[in-house]
Amino acid sequence: MAETGSFRVSVVTPEREVLAVEATFAAFPAFDGEMGILPGRAALLSQLGSGILRVRESDGGERRLFVSGGFAQMAGDRLTLLTEEARDPATLDRTAVESGFAAANALAAHGEHEFERKQRALDRARSIQRLAGGR
Repeated sequence: MAETGSFRVSVVTPEREVLAVEATFAAFPAFDGEMGILPGRAALLSQLGSGILRVRESDGGERRLFVSGGFAQMAGDRLTLLTEEARDPATLDRTAVESGFAAANALAAHGEHEFERKQRALDRARSIQRLAGGR
């Protein structure tokens, strides 16, 4: 059970539970912008975008993860993010991060569909770069 002034945050991918902590604040990338969560938040269901999840833990620590795709649900005193991908900054290789950004930047952008795909890839790559730089 959560302490007064806190709630449980769980991040789950198809492979495993990546994070399970008590928190006093969380902010996640919704499909249409960042959404912040505080204790006592009304129930909510939101589609996730790609970006950085920030969690302020009850003990004062802070966690950051890259998340991409899926859903976030706030029910009672529990925020659950079911995501296709969750990456911890400790697991990121700087060279691979830069290569990913270069690959996204090299995507063709002829036509609206290709332009939108390139923008999503660049947004994803920039988020991972920010996370890697914040180690």
